[in-house]
Amino acid sequence: MLLSSMCFAIVNLFVKLLTNANGLFENFQKFPPYEIVLFRSIISLSICIYIIRRKNIPFFGNNKKWLIIRGIFGATALTMFFYTLQNLPIAIATTVQYLSPLFTILFAIPLQGEKVKPIQWLFFLLSLSGVFIIGLTKSTGSIAFNPLWLLLGLISAVFSGVAYNAIMKCKTTDAPITVVMYFPLIATPVMLVLCIFNGFTMPRGIEWLVILIIGIFTQFAQVLMTKAFHHEKAAKVTPIKYIGAIYAIGIGFFVFNETLSLAVFLGIAFILIGVLLNSFLKFKWSEIRQN
Repeated sequence: MLLSSMCFAIVNLFVKLLTNANGLFENFQKFPPYEIVLFRSIISLSICIYIIRRKNIPFFGNNKKWLIIRGIFGATALTMFFYTLQNLPIAIATTVQYLSPLFTILFAIPLQGEKVKPIQWLFFLLSLSGVFIIGLTKSTGSIAFNPLWLLLGLISAVFSGVAYNAIMKCKTTDAPITVVMYFPLIATPVMLVLCIFNGFTMPRGIEWLVILIIGIFTQFAQVLMTKAFHHEKAAKVTPIKYIGAIYAIGIGFFVFNETLSLAVFLGIAFILIGVLLNSFLKFKWSEIRQN
């Protein structure tokens, strides 16, 4: 999960460069998020097909219902997230996406038989209050933004929560690479249609290298994350991914000249504290039940 978090940080950096080029990277073309999802999906799908054929794994998997759900909700969540990366400071977009484990827990109540303690609802509210605080500021200190993009980020986190539950549903039925493949398998034709009807920006020069990096590191991140969820309890490995918030703040400051106001830092802190406390308590309660 630690390696996955690092790979996702690299992906987010380059997606931000292509969707909102500025500063040292102002010569980059501005790509629509759905086109980046298309390129990313084509690269990921090619890698998945090669590995699946080499390992002689059933191509379409076994638990098709939840594999398709994983693909649909995962692809939708990612596209929404890329739009938030384009229109919000990278630290805010990344942190709001970290609400997905809370929604994973909420959806796991009916889908996985998850038990939620009363105090966890307090942590849910703490995290959501962080989003509310950031939305009220409408500015990071250096950049003004439309709070509606926060809402889109929140919806993206909701869809990610469904996708993560689908991953867990496939835990004992399908190989991690199959679970990963359904994401680009569904995303590729959908994003291709969007590109056909909304225009296509042809990459040039070093932009091809950036797109390749996004595709390859996304593949690494997805496989590593899926393996983490397959081989360890979610409550134990999930907190590790939040180190990505530190990466995002650093990238925003040093690469995109994004400075955060005290209110925004407070909102980010509320989100992360609420999510981390939930994960920590789930892990502790899991240990108590086992002992």
